[in-house]
Order: sequence, then C-alpha cells, then structure tokens
Amino acid sequence: MAKTPSGKNTSGRGQRDLTVKVKTARGRKLSSTRWLQRQLNDPYVKRAQAEGYRGRAAFKILELDEKYRFLVPGARVVDLGCAPGGWCQVAVKRVNALGEKSGKAVGRVLGIDLQEVEPIAGAELHVLDFLDEGADDRVKGWLDGKADVVMSDMAASSSGHKQTDHLRIMTLCEAAAWFAFDVLEPGGTFVAKVLAGGAEGELQKLLKQNFTKVANVKPPSSRSDSSEKFVVATGFRGTPPE
Repeated sequence: MAKTPSGKNTSGRGQRDLTVKVKTARGRKLSSTRWLQRQLNDPYVKRAQAEGYRGRAAFKILELDEKYRFLVPGARVVDLGCAPGGWCQVAVKRVNALGEKSGKAVGRVLGIDLQEVEPIAGAELHVLDFLDEGADDRVKGWLDGKADVVMSDMAASSSGHKQTDHLRIMTLCEAAAWFAFDVLEPGGTFVAKVLAGGAEGELQKLLKQNFTKVANVKPPSSRSDSSEKFVVATGFRGTPPE
C-alpha cells in the first residue's frame, strides 16, 4: 500500500483526505482558526460559491420554502436584516421578481438593513432600522401595500455569554413578529431564526394567537452544533393584538 509524504496509508485507488487543515497563525485565536477551517470544509459554503449565492444561509431559506411553499410567484416579500443578501437572492428567483417565468405573476422583494447592501437584481434594498417609529408605514409605502411574507435571519451581536445572546435574539425575533403583524396581508407568512434555549415560549404563544399554523424547523443546512432553528408561521389571521 502506498504512503503519502506524511506517511499516511492510501488505498490503491489513490483516495486522499480532502479535508483542509488550517494552521494557527500568530495573532489568530484558536476559535478563529477552527471557524476558518470549518468554513473551508463546509459543503454549503462551497455550493454557495458555485451557485452565486452570497452565503450558505441561502440554502436555509431554500430548504424552508421547499417544505412550506411561501415564496410563490407574485408574492411580496420583506427581508429584515437582509445583509449580505442571500435570502433576497433566493426570494427574487422564487417569486419571479424579474419576470423571467413567462405566464407567472411577478413578485416584489424588499430588503432592509442597518447598512447598505450591494445591489441585487430584482430586489429593492433600503437602509432602515425596522424598529424606528413609522418603519412599517415606510415599508408599506415602498410596496404600495402590504406584504405576503416577512422573513428574518437576523441575529443580535454576540456577547460571548450564551444566556444573554439567547435573550437578545429572542427579543429581536419578537420585535420582528410585531413588525410582521403591521405589514402582513391576511393569510401571510412569517419566517424567522430563533435559538433553542427556553426563552421562546412567549414568542410561540404570540404566533399561535395570530397565525393558523406555527412550525419549528431545523433545516438540513443548519449546522448540527448550532442551537439555531427557524419558526415558520403561516396563515396570518389579520387582526394583530393591541
């Protein structure tokens, strides 16, 4: 049996260990090295690069839509915290925002973020804090009406403290839900990232009061060691609570 220069055995068919290993550079933390190595070996990162998506997160919304079918041609979509734009890229194709699917309704995709996002063909991108007073009215003005889908892959800045980070993202998700109540059409869908950790009970209760169906999903592209999951609430009742 042949050996590699490092002394490791290989099979007669010339198979190789294709895992990329990253050396810890001076000044780089071990956690950063591990993150970089994971990125370099992540099949979804490679797929995103090959298929022109701005990040692996694009596959999360693709997988969720494959299951629940909320990004349909003609739908009007609002993407909260849309940077870097992967979810918008998926939505543009799915709702036919560019009008490329002949005979299909043409949808709208509106992305908002605190920072400027590089333009995406078929998407309308705005710098806006959705928590600002009147943000919901501005969004409805840009859409010339209400939305069919409000989606969010937002995450609060990490503090390094697990419980604190969990509470922050749940607070952000609840705020996104209240925003959705103001801008969604009856029958609309709300999709958002949450973190498993015990503080999501109030959000679940709120969504079940206002949507006909609420599902909690961990799509295949979500890393197994991550506590993230996604809530998909469909069938907005159209009567938000006071």
